[in-house]
Amino acid sequence: MSSIRILGIDPGLRITGFGVIEKVGEKIIYIASGTIKTASGKKSKIEGEAEREELPARLKIILDGLFEVIDTYQPHQVAVEKVFVNVNPQSTLLLGQARGAAISAAVIRHLTVAEYTALQVKQAVVGNGHAQKEQVQEMVKRLLNLPATPKPDSADALACAICHAHGGQGLGRMATAGFRVRGGRLIG
Repeated sequence: MSSIRILGIDPGLRITGFGVIEKVGEKIIYIASGTIKTASGKKSKIEGEAEREELPARLKIILDGLFEVIDTYQPHQVAVEKVFVNVNPQSTLLLGQARGAAISAAVIRHLTVAEYTALQVKQAVVGNGHAQKEQVQEMVKRLLNLPATPKPDSADALACAICHAHGGQGLGRMATAGFRVRGGRLIG
């Protein structure tokens, strides 16, 4: 029986979550998860100055951290959560740069990258695209038979990997069987 190892990434400028699973047939097995932290804790007197000054260094930490994860766990494919558009455009741009570093790490290591929205990930893992973080954490714990609830960033990365393992459908496929989904809404 063939297996596929999937690295899920939940990109963030301060904390990037990662999760590695293996899909063997229809079974999903937990391999590893964790976070790459870039926050220095330094506060600038000028709003946003610390982020500007530290941005290249933070992106390098994300890139190097993901290189280490990829080299250690040897995934075959990568699933990355798409950027959610925030109310604050500056935050969205910074998050996009963290996401770009994550995708770059994967493609530099010659891995294929699939992208999923938070709605798709939640739909695939929980069966509800508008599930709360705690629900995602609990379902990840159950689906991977983990002894404890994973932290939010790790859980989101594992959920992204699980979504990819299920072809982007997962539990949500059962919940929407016989229906079409348009814009996140069921159409009967």
